[in-house]
Amino acid sequence: MQELRLTPISYIVLGFVDWAGEATPYRLKQLVAASVGNFWTLQHAQLYSEPERLAKAGFLTEERERGGRRRKRYSITGKGRRALDEWRSEPTDAILELRAPALLKLFFGADPHALAEVQVEAHRRKLAEYEEIRDTMPADVPQGPRLALEAGIDSERHQVEWWEAVMVSADGHSSGTASR
Repeated sequence: MQELRLTPISYIVLGFVDWAGEATPYRLKQLVAASVGNFWTLQHAQLYSEPERLAKAGFLTEERERGGRRRKRYSITGKGRRALDEWRSEPTDAILELRAPALLKLFFGADPHALAEVQVEAHRRKLAEYEEIRDTMPADVPQGPRLALEAGIDSERHQVEWWEAVMVSADGHSSGTASR
C-alpha cells in the first residue's frame, strides 16, 4: 500500500488540529478564515474532505458525536505529529505564487489608472484589517503567526505603494486601454 501524499492542505489541517487539540471541519474553516486564509487560498470543502482522508491514513483520529448534529471531531496522532514536525523542520525555497486578477487584467490591456484606483483602495482596506489584527492580538500568540502577519502587512504596504506608482505613471500617459 502506497503512503498517502501530504499536500499543503494536509499540513494546514494537521497544524490546526495540533494547535487546537481537536477540531471539527467547521472549526478548521473558522481558524483558516481568521489566519492563513489571508495568504493561502483553498476551497472550504477541502477542510471537510482532507481530515477524513488524513484519518483513514492514520494521521488523525476521528470521533463522531453520538447525538445532535453528529459532528466529526479530529485529533492528531503520533504519526500526524511526526509528519507535521518533519514538514516544519524542512526549509523551503518555494517562492510566492502570485495569482492577482488585477495583474492579469493589466497584462491584457486594462486601463492602468482605473485599475490602480480600485487596487489602492482594496489594498488599503486589507492593510487596515491586518493592522487591526496585529493591534488586538493577544500577547501569548506565538512568533510564527506574528511574523506571518507582519509579512502580510509589509506586502499590503508595498502593494499600495506599487499601485499608487502605477496611477502616477498612467497619468503621464494617455488613459484608456493599452494598445494591442
